[in-house]
Amino acid sequence: MKAIHRTRLALSVAGMLATCPLPGHAGDKPLWEVGLGVGAVSFPAYRGSDQSSQYILPTPYFTYHGRFLKADRQGVRGQLFESDRVDLTISAALSPPAPSRRIRAREGMPDLDANFEVGPELDLTLWRSADRERLLRLYLPLRVAHTLTRDVQNIGWVFHPKLNLDLRDVPGLERWNVGLQAGPLFGDRRQHQYFYGVDPAFATAERPTYRASGGYAGMQYLAAVSRRFDRYWIGAFLRYDNLRGASFADSPLVRTRDYWAGGIAVSWILGESSKRVSVDD
Repeated sequence: MKAIHRTRLALSVAGMLATCPLPGHAGDKPLWEVGLGVGAVSFPAYRGSDQSSQYILPTPYFTYHGRFLKADRQGVRGQLFESDRVDLTISAALSPPAPSRRIRAREGMPDLDANFEVGPELDLTLWRSADRERLLRLYLPLRVAHTLTRDVQNIGWVFHPKLNLDLRDVPGLERWNVGLQAGPLFGDRRQHQYFYGVDPAFATAERPTYRASGGYAGMQYLAAVSRRFDRYWIGAFLRYDNLRGASFADSPLVRTRDYWAGGIAVSWILGESSKRVSVDD
């Protein structure tokens, strides 16, 4: 079971690093690229936990620019509709497991399993510079979450609208790509109960019974940088979460209402397609 958890964690962390808002650049690119690298990350056991973990893990690098299936700085997705200003895609996300035996606030409670989210995402281009070096978008993903377990469990839905500003060749960071992102999170009662609810069977003097409700789940801010060299890629991100005002903020499992998370990765490009396609980022 430990080996399974480590595998899920590696995939989840790789997904976190890969889906940070790291701007690309329009032009002819290989249809696909593959690579492998290593990443170091630090993040809490769950949003609101006062315990963080640090990991050094392999980070696969993969891009694909097909007509429907795409894998790039926005993650792996299926593009259902595209126009000059509007994109409709299917997006996905991964979250690592959090064994309760390692978390003081959840001692004696069921583990938080690795989980995945999938659903439609509407992307609106609000502004872009004439040279496309600056781009402001509004992302509107609505995803349903399920546990990555033998008996898959539906754990509700998540809505995370966010403004995303992509910048290329910022003064002082020439040839680097910079991404800035901010937006609120929302979830239904099932989602919040999974992470923040305390059933009577697991209540203690310090951890009273708690029934979570759906609604606002706090704000999230993220900054990321990346640069593609000839045969390798490097990227890093820093994320700040604020849970003040969240519908579950008074849960006994919320031990801190704001925290930082971050990571850095480097990947070496091992191969690429001889076929090149036009990519408009």
